[in-house]
Amino acid sequence: MAESLPEHERILQEIESTETACVGPTLRSVYDDQPNAHQKFMEKLDACIRNHDREIEKMCNFHHQGFVDAITELLKVRADAEKLKVQVTDTNRRLQDAGKEVIAQTEEIIQCRLQQRNITTVVEKLQLCLPVLEMYSKLKEQMNVKRYYSALKTMEQLENICFPRVSQYRFCQIMIENLPKLREEIKEISMSDLKDFLESIRKHSDKIGETAMKQAQQQKTFNASLQKQNNLSYGRNVYINNDGVPETRNEMVLKQNLEEEEEHEDEVLTAHDLVDFSPVYRCLHIYSVLGDAETFENYYRKQRRKQARLVLQPQSNMHETIEGYRRYFSQIVGFFVVEDHILHVTQGLITRAYTDELWNMALSKIIAVLRTHSSYCTDPDLVLELKNLIVVFADTLQGYGFPVNRLFDLLFEIRDQYNETLLKKWAVLFRDIFEADNYSPIPVSNEEEYKIVISKFPFQDPEIDKQCFPKKLPMSQSVPQIYIQVKEFIYASLKFSESLHRRIPAYRKRCHILHYTLSACGMLDARHAAEGEIYTKLNQKIDEFIQLADYDWTMTEPDGRASGYLMDLINFLRSTFQVFTHLPNNNNDHAAMSGKVAQTACMSACQHLSTSLMQMLLDNDLKQISMGAIQQFNLDVIQCELFASSEPVPGFQGETLQLAFIDLRQLLDLFMVWDWSTYLADYGQPGSKYLRVNPSTALALLEKMKDLSKKNNFFGPFRKNDRDKQKLIETVVRQLRGLVNGMSHQHP
Repeated sequence: MAESLPEHERILQEIESTETACVGPTLRSVYDDQPNAHQKFMEKLDACIRNHDREIEKMCNFHHQGFVDAITELLKVRADAEKLKVQVTDTNRRLQDAGKEVIAQTEEIIQCRLQQRNITTVVEKLQLCLPVLEMYSKLKEQMNVKRYYSALKTMEQLENICFPRVSQYRFCQIMIENLPKLREEIKEISMSDLKDFLESIRKHSDKIGETAMKQAQQQKTFNASLQKQNNLSYGRNVYINNDGVPETRNEMVLKQNLEEEEEHEDEVLTAHDLVDFSPVYRCLHIYSVLGDAETFENYYRKQRRKQARLVLQPQSNMHETIEGYRRYFSQIVGFFVVEDHILHVTQGLITRAYTDELWNMALSKIIAVLRTHSSYCTDPDLVLELKNLIVVFADTLQGYGFPVNRLFDLLFEIRDQYNETLLKKWAVLFRDIFEADNYSPIPVSNEEEYKIVISKFPFQDPEIDKQCFPKKLPMSQSVPQIYIQVKEFIYASLKFSESLHRRIPAYRKRCHILHYTLSACGMLDARHAAEGEIYTKLNQKIDEFIQLADYDWTMTEPDGRASGYLMDLINFLRSTFQVFTHLPNNNNDHAAMSGKVAQTACMSACQHLSTSLMQMLLDNDLKQISMGAIQQFNLDVIQCELFASSEPVPGFQGETLQLAFIDLRQLLDLFMVWDWSTYLADYGQPGSKYLRVNPSTALALLEKMKDLSKKNNFFGPFRKNDRDKQKLIETVVRQLRGLVNGMSHQHP
């Protein structure tokens, strides 16, 4: 019994300290204990309750007086609260009366604030819309003044920048719907302008071509006169005939032409003066902006091809006058001058491949037309004028970058026709002279008559000179007349070779005529003069080919093939020397004479070519040269050596002709192999590998390479190989300068 009491106290403590939701397990333990534990627990619980009631009663008694005092104080405050309520009510009434005016004014302020905010919003929207409206107005103005390209740019700004800001407004939607219509209108207008442009250039092609050909001819005449002046200044390439008439006459004509061209120089118009190219630029830009450039390009090329076919169609009577040919050539030149201009000032409208294809098509048509119409011509003067016109035509188009070699090939065919007409014409003249001749010696009664005869024919005979007047000359009247006509025939045949890049027919005809005059008339002085002219003209022709050289002296790698100008030159020399094998040889003396002339001409040509190539390398105007350029130059020299070894003229012993290029060969080998140690070690020895290389020549060429090496190797000091190469060059330069200085001391 005593043991269960502490247990009941523990249970009561748990019940007091535990939350109501967790009392279940504690109460269950009361029923799980000993019998009558429930009754005992209840008794214990009642005792605990009575104990707590006593404590509550004590607590209430302790605090009762404070509660009474508080109630008393609250009753006193009640009266004061009533008074305060009355005062607050009165104060609130008076405050309400005073605030009615403030409320009215506040409502007015609020209304003004709302209006101000609305106005601000409207201003902001207007500021947003006004630029759009102004730009659209600008667009309409640009359309009115036909500034279509600017109008397209304005449309882009409207679509990309302006419209997105005001897309919610109805006027913006209307503008957006109008832009495609405006673009289509611009396309139609620009295409109309392009059609007008195409019609304009079709009408002005002949004038444009005439202007271009005139300018090309003036430039060629100027260059020729300048070259002639240079030749006269240096006293070379000047040939004076026995009577001096042809050269003097050409000089007078040249001077007169130059003066006339200078007087009318200001009157010459250009293609820009004759045709306004702005429509094609504008149309190209417009279609490019609209993303339809390909359509425009295809249309332009298609229309120009149609115009090309019309231009290439000649008139049926074109062969009757030179004006017909001139008009035909002027139209073609005008067409391709325009295409060349379009090629260089536009990007992508036409390409170089397109113009090349168009030119090749046109060239085939031109050659066929000229071949057909020239065959109808029987007048040598008209054929000669046609030749000159073809040369001007070819030179003009060549100046614009079009290949014209096939035109010069065509001149060979025209040359044959020209020669046939000349032979027919002079055959009649010779026949008339022989029929009118009495075949008796020419009598001269005094010195004046004698001078008249020898002024026509360079006759010299010491025995005849000793005789007294009157005397008879050992020839008939036909000899001076034939001599004069032979000269005229030579002049006429030479006229065809003027201004040509290849004059093989002229040399062949000249050689045939030379043989005829030697065998028929025995004019020894004329033979020497003709031989001298052949050597001079041949070297002069080599100079013309050399002037066409266009080396890239700073190239890093060679092209792998010889230069085109040199191959043309070698082909020219080869064909020229083959002419000598076709000379008629009636006896052994003539054969030996022709062989000697051929050998002398061939050796002179090779030596002149070698000297010219060496001068090209050592030219003071050439400041820098690369190893790649030397390798390219070596390919050209190899072709020269192959030509010399091919025995272009029979009769040379061994490698005699190849020795003309020995100086060049040793110089190039020295640089190609870079064999300076051998050169410097063997210098001055009779058996030196580079005996023909002068130190001053090697020094001049090496300094050109040195300057280029310094220029290209800006970062060279950071690369060991470049530093070593530069040091080697500087060392060789110093040693070469020492050799050059030593030579100058030995030969003060």
